[in-house]
Formats: sequence, C-alpha cells, structure tokens
Amino acid sequence: MAWKRLGRVYTPDGTKAWARSHAALPVPVQIGADVFRFFFSTRDETQRSSVGWVDLDLSSTPRILREASEPALAPGVDGAFDDRGVGIGCLTPADDGVRIYYMGWNLGVPARWRNAIGLAQARTPLDRFERFSPGPILDRSPEDPYTLSYPWVLRRGLDEWWMWYGSNLTPDVSDRDMKHAIKFCRSPDGIHWLRDGAVAVGFTSDEYALARPTVVYSEGSFLMCFACRGSHYRIGCCRSLDGHKWDRIDAEMGLDRSSESWENEMTCYPALFRHRGRLWLAYNGNGYGATGFGLAQWES
Repeated sequence: MAWKRLGRVYTPDGTKAWARSHAALPVPVQIGADVFRFFFSTRDETQRSSVGWVDLDLSSTPRILREASEPALAPGVDGAFDDRGVGIGCLTPADDGVRIYYMGWNLGVPARWRNAIGLAQARTPLDRFERFSPGPILDRSPEDPYTLSYPWVLRRGLDEWWMWYGSNLTPDVSDRDMKHAIKFCRSPDGIHWLRDGAVAVGFTSDEYALARPTVVYSEGSFLMCFACRGSHYRIGCCRSLDGHKWDRIDAEMGLDRSSESWENEMTCYPALFRHRGRLWLAYNGNGYGATGFGLAQWES
C-alpha cells in the first residue's frame, strides 16, 4: 500500500498581477462528475497572497479545463488583520452556502508577522467570496498567545463544528527555535469557537513544526495528513477513532520528497479528498507552492 504520484498538475504562468507565483495550500471541491475546482493561494510581486482556483478533469489523466481570471478572495484593506495576504485553509459546506476558513496575516514589529483565522462566504463554490467580517473569527488569546494558522473545519452535526489549526507554543518564529503544533477547537455555529489550548497532534523527536492539517472521516475513523518540518518538510499522517486522540502512522501513509525536480526538496500543505471510492491527495512541493501542486492516489 502506498501513494501513487500522478505528478504536478498546475503551476501559475505568472501573467496575472495577483498570481505571479505559487499555487500553495490546494483545496479541492467537486463541481461535476469528474471535475474539481482546486482553490489555492497565490503571490503577487510584493508577496501578498490571494486565493485563486483552477478546474481539473480527473476522469483520466488530470486535465486543466479553466482557471480564475481574478481572485476568489483578495487581501484585506490596509490595517485589517489580513492586509498582507490570505492563506486558504479549507472550504466547508454550510446551510446558507459554502465557507472559506483561512489564515490572514499582516506585518509586525519586532516580530516579522502576525496572523489569525478569518472566514469568507459564498452561495456556491463558483461564486466570489465575501468576508464574514473585517476582523478574524479566531485571534490571539490566553489559549493561543502567539499565532494561529491554516484551519481545517468539519461539520459534525447541526450544532457541532470541529476545527484543527496550527498554533505556536513559544513566541519565537525563527527556524528550529519555533514550536508550532496542531490544536483543536469546537463551535455550535462555525463562527464562535471554544478552545482550551491543548495540543491535539504533537511532534516526533526530529520535528519542530506541524502545519496545515487536513481531515477526512471514513469507515468509522478519522484520517489526518499535515506538513511536518524537521530536517526538511514532508507530509505526515495520523489516525483517530474519535477525532481527539491521534496515532501517528507516517511510515504507513506519509509522503516524502521524491527525485522529481518540483518536489525533490520537500512535500508540504496536503489536502485529502475522496473521488470515485478512492482516497486522493493534493499537495505542494518545493518552495511552499512555488512549483505548483500535484496529486497522488492511495493504492491499497
């Protein structure tokens, strides 16, 4: 059993001012029998991030059908928590449409940046998204005093929403000195969240950062993939029966770098999804999405 890599499927061509580079943090949403819209975060010439998309036909070899001419979600106005960019976390269906949960950030002094979690909404995945509010729905707090990053939200019932997200355990954000773990919180409406600051998924001996959790539920258990950083970025994996206590299964289902030029330094920012009874993975390679994103299928 292993991931079958299908290769890189999309990289921005650099012709759009808001998407000079990067297709980071891919998020797939099915919009047809074999057609998925993949949302992702781009960068402009000043490194500000917007959310774009590309539609792929997955009926055989992945094939590009169309791509966005303008952002689905752009950075916030000057002074907002997301004025330097929006890093997409996930899309989650809601009673009134679909929601993007995302990380927004701005620059800080002396810390290089600050971030928080925001929410945008649309009637369907094909429409332009509008912010729920100018401010974040989750910000720094006694439970998360330093950072909040890339949320993944599942709706588990009428009044039960679950979120996994990243949070720094120490104030240092420099490489190797940081401790960035995955935490969990819950909500009755997907807007107002209850959290206790407890770590949901921690580190193995050589790791110091875990980022961008993605969770699917199938056949009585939860499966999570995430980017883990040690000597290099790779994709780790864990399993849970209840969504709270997790067992690492990296050796069984992780995805490390390969000899391919676009992912020979790292793999990161995964997104799990199911299509036609199979488990798929969208993910980034080198440069945190600078080389675009690729796909893999689980072969059991």
